Amino acid sequence: MKAQAGAARAARAKVNLALHVTGRRADGYHLLDSLVVFADGVADRLTVAPSGADGFAVTGPRAGPVPTGAGNLVVRARDAVRAWARGEGHAAGPVTIALDKHLPAEAGIGGGSADAAAAMDALAEVWGLDRAALAGSGIAPALGADVPVCFAGHAARMRGVGEVLDPVALPGGLWLALANPGVAVPTGPVFKALASADNPPLPAIPGGGWDGVEAFLAWLAQTRNDLEGAARALAPEIGRTHAAMAAQPGCRCARMSGSGATVFGLFHDESAARAAADALQANLGVRGWTAAGAVGA
Repeated sequence: MKAQAGAARAARAKVNLALHVTGRRADGYHLLDSLVVFADGVADRLTVAPSGADGFAVTGPRAGPVPTGAGNLVVRARDAVRAWARGEGHAAGPVTIALDKHLPAEAGIGGGSADAAAAMDALAEVWGLDRAALAGSGIAPALGADVPVCFAGHAARMRGVGEVLDPVALPGGLWLALANPGVAVPTGPVFKALASADNPPLPAIPGGGWDGVEAFLAWLAQTRNDLEGAARALAPEIGRTHAAMAAQPGCRCARMSGSGATVFGLFHDESAARAAADALQANLGVRGWTAAGAVGA
């Protein structure tokens, strides 16, 4: 594959419509069974361009708390992809990476994971790498449980420790309103506070998908987020945000995403989803963050 001059990617917000914790491995990693979707238009933006020396810059309204050194997943992704690429015989020269940060950190919507996946995808284009081979390299799961699904970039049932992905076709016309009360909830303490790590998996997904929105919503009502109780105990603001979202006109399901603290509302109408996001923003004030977007393919 021929190397390219530069590449730009949108790192969309990842939303766990359902998240069941089904076990714990001997090494301490929790086993998950989750339905993951992406919110169109709700994203960080990342560009990669060849350069005389490596560079990484973070700008945007959510740039403040983001590290720019080796602790950032984007930097780790760059270094891991470069090492793999050079092992495959590619030059993988210096690049400048610019991240325009709009998603809140430690918010349960995979901001850092989406950024790392976007970096991997853009680097594959810039360095002329085979994307399918990169997907099978093992880099994505080594970076984090959400990175493989973010790299795949489509709705999926995610199992194991994030490495087992099955594409899922959702009914069209679904919209998400997202609301974060402005509190960071690190994943580690939430899993530590989890009441049980051995819970039932998701209900069976109908072969060929669901027969319309109502059938999907009925299925979703049988699911849960096993981390929500633990996260609410650590950050009571989540419960208040959940209640406010559930009360919005047209909200068909309100639930926390990932390990929190972002709450989503699922709607079957764009205007209702956007109105809910606006109402929650007024409710949360300057500390809060809200957005709305269609459930992406």
